[in-house]
Amino acid sequence: MRKVIASVIMSLDGVIERPEEWSMDYWSDEAENHALATLKAADALLMGRVTYEGFAEAWPGMEDGGEYAARMNSLPKYVVSGTLEKAGWNNSTVLGGDAVGEVTKLKEQPGGDILIYGWGRLTATLIEHGLLDEVQIWLHPVLVGSGGGGELLYSDGTAAPLRLAGATPLESGIVILTYRTVTPAAG
Repeated sequence: MRKVIASVIMSLDGVIERPEEWSMDYWSDEAENHALATLKAADALLMGRVTYEGFAEAWPGMEDGGEYAARMNSLPKYVVSGTLEKAGWNNSTVLGGDAVGEVTKLKEQPGGDILIYGWGRLTATLIEHGLLDEVQIWLHPVLVGSGGGGELLYSDGTAAPLRLAGATPLESGIVILTYRTVTPAAG
């Protein structure tokens, strides 16, 4: 069965909103190599409508973005949305609004990892239904506070147990924390 992996950029104080405003000072060749390895391990991207619309606006125009941009633009992209009718970005498919059913079907198909960038309603739904397998948190050495948007990684009030699977410190101060989801024991 395929794995669904969420890759999230986060500040030390847990902020995930608008990372383009506070994370770029820590980007390096080393970070790019790790990001490219994660992207190459995936053979599909999964997004909600909001992420899709932002990515579809930005990525097709990044012709000089090298290997990373070429991979982003060529991978199959699946958009879970109850409102989006058509997806114009290369290799994009709108799955409809039933995230649980649609992602279950995708996981059952043969293939490699399915990668989600960021964290939103789709990712929270997947973790709630046991469909998210791994979370890679790119922890940045910066305190953003409420001035940086303030949206936190996880704030829905339900426990979501994770198990640390690895930690990779980068010279820039970023630490990539890899967690696997834990299925609660039947009781």
